[in-house]
Amino acid sequence: MNLILIAVISLGAIALISAAILFVASKKFAVYEDPRIAKVGEVLPQANCGGCGYPGCSAFADACVKAETLEGKYCPVGGQSVMGQVASILGMDAEASDPMVAVVRCNGSCEHRPRLNTYDGPMSCAIAASLYGGETGCSYGCLGCGDCVEACQFDAIHMNPETGLPEVDEDKCTACNACVKACPKSIIELRAKGKKSRRVYVSCVNKDKGALTRKACDVGCIGCSKCVKACPYEAITVTSNLAYIDYNKCKSCRKCVEVCPQSTIIEVNFPPRKLKQEAVETAPVAEA
Repeated sequence: MNLILIAVISLGAIALISAAILFVASKKFAVYEDPRIAKVGEVLPQANCGGCGYPGCSAFADACVKAETLEGKYCPVGGQSVMGQVASILGMDAEASDPMVAVVRCNGSCEHRPRLNTYDGPMSCAIAASLYGGETGCSYGCLGCGDCVEACQFDAIHMNPETGLPEVDEDKCTACNACVKACPKSIIELRAKGKKSRRVYVSCVNKDKGALTRKACDVGCIGCSKCVKACPYEAITVTSNLAYIDYNKCKSCRKCVEVCPQSTIIEVNFPPRKLKQEAVETAPVAEA
């Protein structure tokens, strides 16, 4: 009986001493966390997509609280409304940011880009890109394995079985940048959504010279610079045989679309073009 009592007292003393040590240690090594971090975290969507540039929503909340301003910080999933709530919690001003959307800069569908060989391996763009240039003569274009589809957490991008190319649902796209990172060919880009969701962009990333590009794809950019000359806003540049439209300068006049000989420049969500008055006046009149 004495042995049992001694054991109980000993264990109790050890537990008491251990608790005291843990209490002192917790006080000495305690890390203070600003309560505003939890408040900011509550209004964030908790998608943890990394589109803000941080590993997750918690890291983004921590960065917002520690920053002096919210300049350069934006949650693409929550958008301006969420950033407004974050700014309200922190007593800061939310920086206005234009909505962005993912854009697939490759229009080389099966009809435009003839297949020269068949890929027989794991359905992964990353693996295919490490092995060879692709099934067509264009080594810059989409590989069609759908890594971007797998990367998207919002069901905003799907492969079109007819064209073999990914298509973005702009109503679901949050511009989280996951598909951009997943594409080994860098054909997906985040661009400003534009007023009334209207955009103009060059749907090609091929940097080969014109003759090689034309041979590989019917709608590839040949670097002719006709679009550069037609643009009155200096929004287009040609580098390494490839045209690029700066969406910050583009006014959506669409003059570049009209002069592009390869139909490489895409216009999205614009109303149908009206027939030019000259064309109507010169059109032949059918005899009665």
